[in-house]
Amino acid sequence: MDITWLGHSCFRLHDADMVVVTDPYPATIGLRVDNRPASIVTVSHPHPNHNASETIEGELKVFRDPGEYEYNGVTARGVMTPLGTGQPLEERNVAFTIEIGGINVCHLGDIAAPLTTRMVDELKPVDVVLIPTGGRSTISVDQVYQTLQDLDAKIAIPMHYKTDGITVDLDPLDPFVLRMGLDQVQAQPRLVVSPANLGTDLRTVVMTSQGRPR
Repeated sequence: MDITWLGHSCFRLHDADMVVVTDPYPATIGLRVDNRPASIVTVSHPHPNHNASETIEGELKVFRDPGEYEYNGVTARGVMTPLGTGQPLEERNVAFTIEIGGINVCHLGDIAAPLTTRMVDELKPVDVVLIPTGGRSTISVDQVYQTLQDLDAKIAIPMHYKTDGITVDLDPLDPFVLRMGLDQVQAQPRLVVSPANLGTDLRTVVMTSQGRPR
């Protein structure tokens, strides 16, 4: 299964003839939209920067609510995460664990507060976690670290942080890199994951955003 980061909170997960796109964004965030066809789109919450499914080509199945989903061999579980202070219910965030190509990928969306034990149990098992690290409206880097321990993932991929061209007010990646104790970061454009190469200990993979500045 191939993982490509399209920028912000948007990833393409590709296995055989199935393509899942997470949290597609509009061009207004400062990045060029990649609108190649997909089979499934997951939307973590209604903010336009995470909900631009109309930019993706194809006859889409859109998963946006808590619950269980299945389409052409891809399964997903949506779990509502805790509301932030003063956050109304209509702005709720839904984390999705997506099983594709034998790998469980958890996209946490804009998680604003730590997961409860029940939420962790509902999202597990998790092999790869896509986690916001840019702060501001999302969890702190210390909470990011704890969430990775709680989910017991094997690969952590940061998202939703400040990159070239993006107009969203976010922190850069550096605080996350320091908290994870990483000496050097070598970003890569693509990650191929299989049950055979997951490993046993958590590793961090920083990806090169394919969402180029406009």
